[in-house]
Amino acid sequence: MARPRKPLLSRDRIVEAASALVDAEGLDAVSTRRLAAELGVSGPSLYNHFRTKDEILDAVADAVSAQVDLSMFDASDTRDWFTALHDWALSYRAALAEHPQIVPLLARGPGRRPAGLRVADAVFGAMVRAGWPPAQATHIGALMRYFVTGSALGSFAGGFVDDVTAYDPAEYPHLGQAHLLAEHRRQVDEGAFETGLRALLDGLSLQHERLARAGTLRPAPKRP
Repeated sequence: MARPRKPLLSRDRIVEAASALVDAEGLDAVSTRRLAAELGVSGPSLYNHFRTKDEILDAVADAVSAQVDLSMFDASDTRDWFTALHDWALSYRAALAEHPQIVPLLARGPGRRPAGLRVADAVFGAMVRAGWPPAQATHIGALMRYFVTGSALGSFAGGFVDDVTAYDPAEYPHLGQAHLLAEHRRQVDEGAFETGLRALLDGLSLQHERLARAGTLRPAPKRP
């Protein structure tokens, strides 16, 4: 029997095609009709793998969450909670920066998405192991999601035009170099993220020290 000319339809192929559409044109570009055309199949064939367009978009979002490194939260990893959160946040932001159009959906939370839930579970578990009370561990997970997804929703440097005449010094006396920001977009945005991340973690470190002095930290489990 001759092999089919096109690969058989699969969940992975659908997610890959949907992800490419989201990256190129945004969430609104995805429809079952458009995806079917991109894949060269009939629309109803998609429903053998996904019941709705929302399920497809959830799968795209979860594929991005699956790219986030969680190794620093393994119980066997020797990094302290401060370093683990720092390294994870960098990996988290890097994954979102590769797929900025999906960030609004990810910002809503993991819902039932497996990879997204694994991220939440890993962060919470690591913070509890570090001695944070469960309520505080929950707050830290929420805080980190707000910070990372917020940073990935847009570019500060990209919000300025590269026209030297755009910012009249008579009106904006402190924006004389603002037209250069767009040219250095990555450097500015990554530097701002690192600055904010360090400030956030330094603040958490002070809270951790206060809890330790007050004797309200949970005892950390012994490593095997």
